[in-house]
Amino acid sequence: MKKRNKRKLKIPDKKLRGEWAEMHFMVRATDHDLPVSRPWGDSRSYDFVVGWPGHFKAVQVKSTTFEVEEGYVCSVSGHQPYPPGSFDFLAAYVIFEDAWYIIPAEKVEGLTKLTLFPQSGRSKYEKYREAWHLLLRDADAEPGHVDDIQGCAEEFPTEWAEAGAETSLLTDGSLGG
Repeated sequence: MKKRNKRKLKIPDKKLRGEWAEMHFMVRATDHDLPVSRPWGDSRSYDFVVGWPGHFKAVQVKSTTFEVEEGYVCSVSGHQPYPPGSFDFLAAYVIFEDAWYIIPAEKVEGLTKLTLFPQSGRSKYEKYREAWHLLLRDADAEPGHVDDIQGCAEEFPTEWAEAGAETSLLTDGSLGG
């Protein structure tokens, strides 16, 4: 094991550093063309909502500078694990490595902390490193892409056509003449 040099934190206060990491998340998500919204207040079990109507994902953001051996320990909750359904994804940021991990909630369910190894390509969470695509509508969808459009039209009553009435379908679905 090689010994790491002690790194100095630019933001030593944990609460301020957490707020900074949340701002950094908003920038990174936006860089990946992901719409990001922040709920009012800080009493929710998630920090952000990412996505589009009908396809929102709740994201809890955490960050770490706590080095152990060749990895970093990231707290996933306070004193006890988040209950199931608290969020959809954990976005864990390893500050000294500038590495984001976008991890599905079910992979961290029941945990109070996890260890991330950015220098190892074979670690448990490595497949989630910079996995921003998991926050898209579907795993293979691109923002702004429409997979399918369906519509229907009703026939006009025959008596209207016989009477020579000019009709149009208004945008609210009603018929106008």
